[in-house]
Amino acid sequence: MPNILICDDEKDIVSALRIYLSDPSYTIFEAANGAEALRLMETEDIHLILMDIMMPVMDGITAVAKIREFSHIPIIMLTAKSEDIDKVMGLNVGADDYITKPFQPMEVTARVRSALRRYLMYGGGAPAPDHFRIGGIELDDAAKVVTVDGDPVSLTPTEYEILKLLMAHPNRVYSPKEIYEEVWKEKPVGTENTVAVHIRHIREKIEINPADPRYLKVVFGQGYKIMRQ
Repeated sequence: MPNILICDDEKDIVSALRIYLSDPSYTIFEAANGAEALRLMETEDIHLILMDIMMPVMDGITAVAKIREFSHIPIIMLTAKSEDIDKVMGLNVGADDYITKPFQPMEVTARVRSALRRYLMYGGGAPAPDHFRIGGIELDDAAKVVTVDGDPVSLTPTEYEILKLLMAHPNRVYSPKEIYEEVWKEKPVGTENTVAVHIRHIREKIEINPADPRYLKVVFGQGYKIMRQ
């Protein structure tokens, strides 16, 4: 049974999210700031976090950065329409996605289910072993392990799924919308920036020089591809 943590200092928002996520298969936990969320994670097995950005004591950006020091669980930021810079900051420190206030119930449930599905698949293993190797990058989908020149690389579930998609189809160019559809399993609307941030994170982890990548290439105006070596 997935455990979902809602971290927001506004009680009305927490109550609304509880209603939207009133699925008997979910157990909901609450925190009013990032510090409370971190303390709760010490005692509870959390599988997904809905994290507000602006909170007292510890804001959401700081909390996500600290959580990423020890956990790769999916984190969805809760943002206002005017917080474009904060959205990018959240993705930069390791958030997987964001939802803009005011929330649409169907969007909340769809994004939560999508993120949980990716995370549980990532942690549970695949039914058939699949190996992908391109140059010095090796992806073992049975063990959910990625190595570069023999050294293990730590990827978030979303980063892993993007890399797997591109490695499974070397030299094929995927547009940001195609990547979003394949990985998030949702209709891509205004998702180019989200994909671009994840691509940059992957580059930082698999490339010797992310500014001059050997593997993960941009095809300007079209999208991204992994180059077969």
